[in-house]
Amino acid sequence: MIFLSHNWKDKPIVEQVALRLRDIFGQNNVFYDSWSIQPGDGIIDKMNEGLSNCQFFFFFVSANSLASNMVKMEWQNAIFKAAQNAIKFVPIRMDNSHMPLLLTQSLYIDLYSQGLEVAVRQIVDVIKGNNTFQTPATQFHNLVAEKQRIGNKLRITCRALHFLEPISSFLFCTLNDTKDVTVEVLNETMHLGGEQNGIPLNSGLKVNAFMRGVEHGTTPDIPFIVEFNISKVPDFDIMMVMHKTSHERFDAIPLKVIS
Repeated sequence: MIFLSHNWKDKPIVEQVALRLRDIFGQNNVFYDSWSIQPGDGIIDKMNEGLSNCQFFFFFVSANSLASNMVKMEWQNAIFKAAQNAIKFVPIRMDNSHMPLLLTQSLYIDLYSQGLEVAVRQIVDVIKGNNTFQTPATQFHNLVAEKQRIGNKLRITCRALHFLEPISSFLFCTLNDTKDVTVEVLNETMHLGGEQNGIPLNSGLKVNAFMRGVEHGTTPDIPFIVEFNISKVPDFDIMMVMHKTSHERFDAIPLKVIS
């Protein structure tokens, strides 16, 4: 049994881990409250059952979980069992909160600094180890882009919501000619860039795009920001932002308008 101890506010991330572990080890071997506790079940009884049967206890450490008395009860009980060599206790760092002194003796998995994919691989490595739960219909996105008009400029802010994205390279797609505007990467003295017109998308639509990137990653604390000077073309618009996910692949990220 694999026990995932977390606060409900951290579910956008924890659920991604739970789904990966479910696919590898089977749902019945992963204690995750969304499918392990059903209507009519006693919450405390189910938690105690999961803790009693678990062999691997993963504690998702965040400001939210550290402030939760319920989660505190879970991980402190698990620490006691780990001291008796009854379970393996592994903290998972989710944000920049200070690790409790009681946990500093344990080597933790650093999801916040290394990203989701690395963290999941490390969790699976720890376990050494494939249902009726319905995968959420909405796709998970760690990166989002925000579009805001500020005077004669159009600002696009690419944010990592939860954890580091190691590749900071983006395509800013438009139907306007790339020669109509100038682009500035804010708060960066060194960056990569280029423009290309007539890029075909899978939908058949052709777009013009500005590529901009930097050598460091994008984190929740360090967004990637570009500004387009649209004084000569006031109707200029960015219709889509794409993020480089591999050597030859860019994927669209959610784009929302900020007033």
